[in-house]
Amino acid sequence: MPAQRSVGTPVKKKASSTQLAASSRRKSSGGKGSRRKKARKPFWRRIPLWALLTGICLVVALYLFLFYYFFVGPFSFRWKAIYGDPNYPQGYDVHGLDISHYQEYIDWERLRNATIQGKPVRFVFIKATEGISIIDENFNENFYQARQNDILRSAYHFFTPDVDAVKQAEFFLKQVHLEAGDLPPVLDVEKAGKLTVAQLQKAVLRWLEIVEKHYGVKPILYTGYSFRQQYLSDSRFDAYPYWIAHYYVSQLEYTGTWRFWQYTDVGTVDGIRGRVDCNIFNGTLQELHQLTIDADAIDLVGLHN
Repeated sequence: MPAQRSVGTPVKKKASSTQLAASSRRKSSGGKGSRRKKARKPFWRRIPLWALLTGICLVVALYLFLFYYFFVGPFSFRWKAIYGDPNYPQGYDVHGLDISHYQEYIDWERLRNATIQGKPVRFVFIKATEGISIIDENFNENFYQARQNDILRSAYHFFTPDVDAVKQAEFFLKQVHLEAGDLPPVLDVEKAGKLTVAQLQKAVLRWLEIVEKHYGVKPILYTGYSFRQQYLSDSRFDAYPYWIAHYYVSQLEYTGTWRFWQYTDVGTVDGIRGRVDCNIFNGTLQELHQLTIDADAIDLVGLHN
């Protein structure tokens, strides 16, 4: 039996499906009749991840390239030599060069009268050999002309670390015939190759010992500042005159004893077209002559060989 409704109590009507749908739409739109726009993602979040990473890498690479080009590289703003104004060190009177076939034709008549910072060119190191088969194509001409034009001369060997040091020394001695009054022979060491520090030191010392025995004078050891610190920082090398290559600085940071300093490879001098390595000797002209090969030493070595 149905229950009786109380008098005065309003009767709730069941909402129709159309009304429910409309109410639902109003709630989903925040109770307002207009539809809210969907929020858009930031621009960078809409870029594919691979494209974003590639772009970042390219920007970093460009930054590193520009930093090297303008501030670090040999022709950077930092290295003012690109404008014909190398950073010549002050306080040194004895200037010289080192040359090879890269300088091509040299006008020796003009070079003998050339000056660097108002000082004459007193000495020249000339590339002779490399490894066990390479002879610098201009060596014989340059070696002859240096003596003819009264410039102290020497010859250097570019050391190849992965080739037997004994054979390299023998090859150098076969091609180079220094005379009394010449500067000592030079070993140019710039690479370690696959050798360990101990192996490289052993090989370099072997070359130096063989050539020293032949000429009766300690060869000059050429290498860069950082390379020596890493590979040749051993007291056994202190007995050999040190020729240090170190650019970008007005004063050397190296605290050990040194005799020659290659301070730039983009110098200019009358008689040579293009750029050339410039050097100074750490001492007086008289001390430079004292460093040269003695005739008695060569004669004595010749008797023993």
